[in-house]
Amino acid sequence: MSVRLPVLGAAPLEDGLARRVSYVRVSLTDRCNYRCTYCMPEEGVELLPQPELLTFEELERLVTMLARLGVRRVRLTGGEPTIRRDVTALVARLARVPGLDEVVMTTNGHRLAELAAALAAAGLAGLNVSVDTLDAERFARITRRGDLARVLAGIEAARAAGLPLKLNVVALAGFNDDELGALCDYAWARGIVPRFIEWMPMSGGALYAPGAFLAADEVRRRIALHTGVASRPVVSAAGVGVDVGPARYHEVPGRGRFGVISAISEQFCDTCNRVRLTAVGALHTCLADDQATDLRQLLRGGADDAMIEAAVRGALAGKRRGHDFTREGCGAPAKHMVSIGG
Repeated sequence: MSVRLPVLGAAPLEDGLARRVSYVRVSLTDRCNYRCTYCMPEEGVELLPQPELLTFEELERLVTMLARLGVRRVRLTGGEPTIRRDVTALVARLARVPGLDEVVMTTNGHRLAELAAALAAAGLAGLNVSVDTLDAERFARITRRGDLARVLAGIEAARAAGLPLKLNVVALAGFNDDELGALCDYAWARGIVPRFIEWMPMSGGALYAPGAFLAADEVRRRIALHTGVASRPVVSAAGVGVDVGPARYHEVPGRGRFGVISAISEQFCDTCNRVRLTAVGALHTCLADDQATDLRQLLRGGADDAMIEAAVRGALAGKRRGHDFTREGCGAPAKHMVSIGG
């Protein structure tokens, strides 16, 4: 059955199932200064030549076009976005794009102590910092080279700069499941919202260990045991527990709020509002799908905005209803998490 595309520029972006796209995750690089076990093979990945990466001008052009079509939030990811040269200059360019509500970033925090103030001054609206454990030895083990003290110092620098913060935690049975409450305490004491993420199989399932999967209901149970208070879903304008991203938020009365990203046990594909743009301009409409649309080829081939918009709408028309992730590791795409930015 053929899908009829809207007239160019006449309507906000929607996929073939009428899901509105208002959020784009933009990977700035496939490089990372960490080697987290759930994200990248120990030997690393084949890195892309620098000339293949989208330039700041190309990124600004694409984001400006997407903003005209209803995208309101841009999240900068990697790899590790802070290792992209002159990243603060890019933030400043994107923060001025008409129509965007905010430009935010996900980072491992390694360079935050030196960059937080400049990122805030450039117009960054918030940060998600990945901290899977508060134990320095565990942190070094899961990141393969990370420095917990440096990351925590970066978080304090971001707080001093006035940047709203969320803490991203991949919840893993047998690794940090005994720290979920402590991570909440650390975050709440600093006005930070912790978010617990179910492990998703990527890299063809090669990095995934089914025994380490920790489901959302177990995360909530452990936090309730720690606090002695059952959490309740947060009701927002977007729906029960729904923010602009994939997390469902819960409130512990008198303590604070936490989020859970439950891609497998409580699938949220029906409310997906996101697309992903890789560092080389490949548009992915689903994290779990290897199929992508090459926007860089259009950019560098002289395509006008109408042609690029048509390619974006065509990609969205074929967006899948949902992913095939399972707790056993089935349904994994071949791509690595480090190459798509989560």
